Amino acid sequence: MAHYLALIHKAPDSDYGILFPDFPGCISAGKSFEEAIAMGTEALSVHVEGMRADHEPIPRPRTLQEIQEANEDWIDWTGAVIATIPLLPLAGRSVRVNITLDERLLAQIDALTSNRSGFLAEAARRVLHP
Repeated sequence: MAHYLALIHKAPDSDYGILFPDFPGCISAGKSFEEAIAMGTEALSVHVEGMRADHEPIPRPRTLQEIQEANEDWIDWTGAVIATIPLLPLAGRSVRVNITLDERLLAQIDALTSNRSGFLAEAARRVLHP
């Protein structure tokens, strides 16, 4: 999974803004730092999916040094916090996987639901996005 560098800014009386030096024009914001990360992760996924749909090449993630040495004038480094954001696939497309679980745990899951996949997906969402 690719990870891209993001810059997060917070100006007085504004939300946290997030931008991606490898994807000019891909920006987002959030009321908190954590929300900006979450919204930025979604924005990156949507932006890349749009590029794929348009048959545009997806850039490889640059290192911080490569980005700084490029000296692109549109990037504002003042007060920026640097974050690493994973390029996640958009939600909605199911993928079949093969997993191994303890027999007793599986029996407990089956006692609660007739949909193992849905149960495990919801449990994962609750852990990953509390």
